[in-house]
Amino acid sequence: MSEAVEQSYEPGDVAIIGVSCRFPGAQNKDQYWENLVGGCEGISFYTKDEIEVDEALINNPAYIRATGALEGYDQFDPTVFGIGDRMATAMTPENRVFLEASWEAMEDASYDPERVRGEVGVYASANPQSAALYSAPPDWVSVGPEVIDRSNAWLPDTITSNVLYYLGLTGEAITVTAVCSGFHYAVHLACQSLLLGQTDMAIAGGVMVRLPHRRGYLWEEGRILSHDGHCRPFDAQGTGSVLASGVAALVLKPLRQAVADRDHIYATIKGTAINNNGVSAMAYGLAQPERLSACIASAMQAGDVAPDTVSMYEANGFGIPVTDSLEVRAAHLAFGKQSGTCSIGSVKGNIGHAGVVAGGSGAVKAALALYHRTLPPTINLTEINEELDFPRTPFFPQLELAAWEPECGIRRAGVTAIGGGGYNAHLVFEEPPAMAERPKEAKRPRLITLSAFDDEGVARQRAALSSWLAENPDARLDDMAFSLNLGRKALSSRWAAVVSTRDELRDVLSDEGRGGQVVTSGQTGRVDLARFRRTEDGLALHRSDEMRDVQALTELAAAWVQGERVNFELLHADERSHRISLPSYPFARRRFWRADW
Repeated sequence: MSEAVEQSYEPGDVAIIGVSCRFPGAQNKDQYWENLVGGCEGISFYTKDEIEVDEALINNPAYIRATGALEGYDQFDPTVFGIGDRMATAMTPENRVFLEASWEAMEDASYDPERVRGEVGVYASANPQSAALYSAPPDWVSVGPEVIDRSNAWLPDTITSNVLYYLGLTGEAITVTAVCSGFHYAVHLACQSLLLGQTDMAIAGGVMVRLPHRRGYLWEEGRILSHDGHCRPFDAQGTGSVLASGVAALVLKPLRQAVADRDHIYATIKGTAINNNGVSAMAYGLAQPERLSACIASAMQAGDVAPDTVSMYEANGFGIPVTDSLEVRAAHLAFGKQSGTCSIGSVKGNIGHAGVVAGGSGAVKAALALYHRTLPPTINLTEINEELDFPRTPFFPQLELAAWEPECGIRRAGVTAIGGGGYNAHLVFEEPPAMAERPKEAKRPRLITLSAFDDEGVARQRAALSSWLAENPDARLDDMAFSLNLGRKALSSRWAAVVSTRDELRDVLSDEGRGGQVVTSGQTGRVDLARFRRTEDGLALHRSDEMRDVQALTELAAAWVQGERVNFELLHADERSHRISLPSYPFARRRFWRADW
């Protein structure tokens, strides 16, 4: 049995239980984290022939052929969602990318939407310009079904309602428009809804797919984009950032409930705050130190977090000396006069500026840093801007990869997002609750299930799980069974195994066949369903002792593989297993792009 160590959970604490992201150079959260700890830069530099803009612009000496590209931005797997090819083509890239990210985030949290009971809110920020750049607006001369479908595929407003509809959920759906702080605003609204009891679970995120995608930009002195295609946060030679695309989605739940449900928790959201500069002495769109400082302080106050307990500050960090200086000044005002206790960094050096999901790139970085207890380096920082005067602030630049060992004894991070038009937002995260030691796992047979839309998809899932098993030698078999059986949608092509050890699972995944019982969709013969009892949620074994019987479990596996619904809740009712993060569905993506309508 594994339960959280007895501790008090504040009523306002929200758990991050699922994470999905794709950013330049990273197709998933694991690749993203590897790139961060490895100090990798994901910016793409193009030849003239690869750029999708006017030739006259390409030949301009000030044109910088660099961008933070999103691999596969034009690809999608509509089959998973029951979407036809014509509808998939009509959907904007942002709609498609965010839909897949939401599916992945739910799987990462080990929740099958079909088994979720209660309201699920979806809150996300998207770029309103992307729809117009992708295709012309729908023809509103008629209001027939085709026009309505195209509108739902095209409008940024429906990016969240599409998630509810195609994942089979009900709840709130809100698309947020708050420029580059949009992701933070989505998280803020999601937390408010959860804490007010309006929703039971939430998906919060953002997506940015810049079109045309293979592009550069025209450099202008004194503006926000880098002179050479590299972003240098806090560097004296910084000249700005680089345009980037990306997507991030978090699954959230009140912390107390997440602990009770034995969820996989990456981090806790302690406090959130938003505000706007309004009228200001600063130029419109620049950070106003006093207002940004008030936002940061409000988030800490909302979570009852003392500034000297925050030991990581993920900055907006645009890489322009003047904007970096304004932000450091604002954070200094909020944190107070202590010096040298808080690491400061910015992920824009790795991936550039991802617009409405820029805050998501920093938030995912902070959540994973808390989970792994590691501080990633800020890259491209070679000459610290002395005008920032870090020695007189609470901050020190994170120049190298380091273990996170805070003096105060608890790991906390602040993440700032700043948007044009005076938008400010700040999130305060804390490391996940400490978990008590569990007794050694009892050796007993376990039912492991995998499914996809075809045998090739199942084969990819088996390979991914096999690799994950090798990379996670401490993972427990009961947690894997619990997470796969209850946390994945049952699709048409199915594979199941009954195994008693990790070694047996490894063997059956690789077809070595030493130990374990395997049942596949190609198995002949029908199972005698009379040997099971039927419940509202599917087939179940008659006696509790059968849950430890290889033959009984193998027959149950065969019934499931042949398309029967199984009551997995009852199968795991005598256990206290935990949901864990396992490889997500292997999308079979194809290219979809608009045609002439």
